[in-house]
Amino acid sequence: MRRRTFLKATTAMMTLSVSPIQAFAGEDTRAIAREAYIYTYPMVKNYLTMYQYALEPGGGQYKGPLNTMVSIARVYTPDDTAIITPNSDTPYSFIVFDLRAEPVVVTMPPIEKNRYYSLQLIDLYTNNVDYPGTRIDGNGGGNFLIAGPGWKGDLPKGIKRVIDMPTTLAIGIVRTQLFSPDDLERVKEIQAGYKAQLLSAYAGTPAPQAPPAVEWLPISDEKMVSDYWSLAAFLLQFAPPYSGDETQRKSLGILGIRDGSPWPPEDLSPDTEKLMKEVAVTAEREIRDVAASLTDSSKIFGSPEFMKGQYMVRAAAAQGGIYGNSVQEALYVIYGFDAQNAPLDGRTGRYTLTFTSETLPPVDAFWSITMYDRPKQLLVANPINRYLINSSMLADLKKNDEGEIVLYLQNESPGADRESNWLPAPKDAFYAVMRLYLPKPEALDGRWKPSAIKIS
Repeated sequence: MRRRTFLKATTAMMTLSVSPIQAFAGEDTRAIAREAYIYTYPMVKNYLTMYQYALEPGGGQYKGPLNTMVSIARVYTPDDTAIITPNSDTPYSFIVFDLRAEPVVVTMPPIEKNRYYSLQLIDLYTNNVDYPGTRIDGNGGGNFLIAGPGWKGDLPKGIKRVIDMPTTLAIGIVRTQLFSPDDLERVKEIQAGYKAQLLSAYAGTPAPQAPPAVEWLPISDEKMVSDYWSLAAFLLQFAPPYSGDETQRKSLGILGIRDGSPWPPEDLSPDTEKLMKEVAVTAEREIRDVAASLTDSSKIFGSPEFMKGQYMVRAAAAQGGIYGNSVQEALYVIYGFDAQNAPLDGRTGRYTLTFTSETLPPVDAFWSITMYDRPKQLLVANPINRYLINSSMLADLKKNDEGEIVLYLQNESPGADRESNWLPAPKDAFYAVMRLYLPKPEALDGRWKPSAIKIS
């Protein structure tokens, strides 16, 4: 809805002294609801993972309670379904933060200089707030104090940096580089050094008063459809608005979506409730279409400042690859189409991706290319249990007579002599993602161009 329409309708509300919701008819409500859905979608999508990981004991994806660091001593496989488009390069460690009462101190151990690690700190809106680790802090480790909005307090000794999170619910994702399967024991040792403590426990001081108990709303893929607006209203209490979000938050109030309040409110008409549920379906479809058109990550993930006002971009990024890194940390090249702009499809196509010494991805850490099925956006089960090819595998990849490395992206094996270079695809539509961790300047400024996937 254009700003003029919003102001006109607001004036009508004041003049007629009616409920804000009643002041809008048909198309105005539809337009406001569409913007509200796009604005809140990343929060609801984010909460889906948070709930499965930290608030659903006994669930298939449960990792551990709030404010607890939990490490997974393996790379992701097709059995991991809570995060779409996951990497399978770096064993993960996770923490879901509840910062309402006090900060949390996260400890990262010192590690060897040639290994990459990072703690990606993501607010409820899915903005990347900070990155303790290799790029910013080096590999010397340290204690990082993660504070919620407005926290003020005494800083104990031994804190390397204070990081202010803009929301009281947040998630932290630690990635630890794995060089090879034989390297897993060393990764386990590093993961054992990741720790999280409430500030009072770290400092040995009395704990503050506990925050009010929360009845965490259950969420699932199905409830993201049936209960979407209730979930959006519930989550607003944990997400203070950013500067510049005033119009969006007013629109939410007009629709009866208010911080932590039940939805629908009593003054919402059945017709408006029905219309809003319809909008949730059409807007989600629109977000999916935008996500499907993305070709790289350079402008879709970033800090709160970088993402300011980019509501549709943020929503599409959350739908297409939630928790993607800021480009300074990792650049993603998204392959959804071949060189002739035809969708990649394992039912009908066999594809190649060719690297020369000049076209290998330029990185200061490592690179990989990972296979995903298009419908589910998850890793692809296959007979050789290979979900990616990465830079640590270069020595095992065969070169052709011209010295090129040709990767084969297809459902069936390309033959025993080429199987070392095979990235198995599903018998369905698929996409692949190339990740460049700590990309070099030439990858960021356009001097390096990623190779195209070609039909073979």
